[in-house]
Amino acid sequence: MNIQTDASTPDLALWGGLECTVNRVRDNYFSQMDRNGHAGRLQDIERFASLGVKAIRYPVLWERTAPDGVDKADWSWPDERLPVLRQLGINPIVGLVHHGSGPRHTSLVDPAFPELLADYAGAVAARYPWVEYYTPVNEICTTARFSGLAGVWYPHGGDEATFIRALLVQCRATVLSMRAIRAVNPEAKLVQTDDLSKTYGTPEMEEISGFFNERRWLAWDLLCGMVDENHQLWTYLRESGAGEQELRWFRENPCPPDVIGVNYYITSERWLDHRPERYPETHRHVFRGVPHADIEAPRALATPTPGIAPLLMETWERYGLPIAVTEAHIDANREDQMR
Repeated sequence: MNIQTDASTPDLALWGGLECTVNRVRDNYFSQMDRNGHAGRLQDIERFASLGVKAIRYPVLWERTAPDGVDKADWSWPDERLPVLRQLGINPIVGLVHHGSGPRHTSLVDPAFPELLADYAGAVAARYPWVEYYTPVNEICTTARFSGLAGVWYPHGGDEATFIRALLVQCRATVLSMRAIRAVNPEAKLVQTDDLSKTYGTPEMEEISGFFNERRWLAWDLLCGMVDENHQLWTYLRESGAGEQELRWFRENPCPPDVIGVNYYITSERWLDHRPERYPETHRHVFRGVPHADIEAPRALATPTPGIAPLLMETWERYGLPIAVTEAHIDANREDQMR
């Protein structure tokens, strides 16, 4: 495709990535790179390059590299791959935790998690001082929801307090990790990813859908130092166990992303319906005492949602920071994936 631009318009860049989640379920760890085969296929990197990819989200994951501490880290896997990316002209955006909770000796609700991850981040930066872009923790808000609210991942929380604790721990870990990385490479940049979805619903669900649409911004808001007594969710945060001083710490130690990485899945757009009896049992929920159905919007609506364009504009208007689409996928046939 030939895109005409004037001299003031930067060229669009093609970024890539691979699914690299290492998630913990109770005491078992599940590695997507083992399951998809990339862990053992160095030649995949040449295939990425053949697509014209100029930057790639690439894992140097804490759980895989240093499960028993930084002093016992095994760097052989990233040592083999990061230089190849560099040789082929692909800029790695290094991820340290991807939907994980760290090694067994810590977790997303461990007060020591931020300092422990920062130690690992500093070691990564010292070993690869030429790396410019980092995502210390992938999808902070989403990971906190799955681990602290939905109970799917470790530590399998099912309440607002665990969700908020996991959120704050990951945000603090990101700030401290970037501080440790920039002590080695002052030019290092933070690419902070999260799910950019939107919740729609029947008029009767307006209050809850509005709350969900505010909650999706929390990780970026904290990193940008935007959370104080005037924030729309200040009371919610305090009632869910966030201390006033720990919230103020983010105001005093802002770490705004150099690039906001929006992860967009059409099936992440949700539809809330106050008539749960119309939907399968698996989609029926109760939130704050309100029974409702929660289903993927494209599976419930005859008229499609507006899609990603207005969501990108919402993000720009809220933060005014550079934006990249850092994940986009649908589990479907080739034609639907292309659309």
